[in-house]
Amino acid sequence: MQGPERNPAADLGQTSGTAANEPTAASAGTGADLPGELQAALAEARAKANENYDLYLRARADTENTRRRAQEDISKAHKFAVESFAEALVPVMDSLEKALEASAGGSDSMREGIEITLRQLRSAFEKNRLTEINPVGEKFDPHKHQAISHVSVEGVPSNQVVAVLQKGWMIADRMLRPALVSVAKA
Repeated sequence: MQGPERNPAADLGQTSGTAANEPTAASAGTGADLPGELQAALAEARAKANENYDLYLRARADTENTRRRAQEDISKAHKFAVESFAEALVPVMDSLEKALEASAGGSDSMREGIEITLRQLRSAFEKNRLTEINPVGEKFDPHKHQAISHVSVEGVPSNQVVAVLQKGWMIADRMLRPALVSVAKA
């Protein structure tokens, strides 16, 4: 694919001079005053210059695309770097919550210690953009919820989450673990 003929010297911002061994402005563009062999050589050189310019533009565009993709990959790596760490901490959060529920009638100091630990863990989750999915009363979303059972409940519309058996978790905008739910059926 050939584009219009270019003057590589003009592309570089150079102008032809008026020295005795340089062609005049009128004859430089067309090569009409040159012998046949020189005209053919000039045409071949121009074609090669156009081809090389096209290759240069393609290489430049390819380099820019590679740079952009690398930046996107780095951004994703930063965004999801704590994913395996988060997967390990989610069960700890579940266990602390269950311990807090079980110790409701027990010692106040144990309960207070569990509450402090749970607050610290929630704070760590918030800093790393780890958010819980607790969809009680929401419409069932197969992208965020996993239905464990369908139950008949009067007064509750079909496909609405009735109970959450286990909360789900998201890291940034990626699903880490779907919420295990019971869904109302018609």
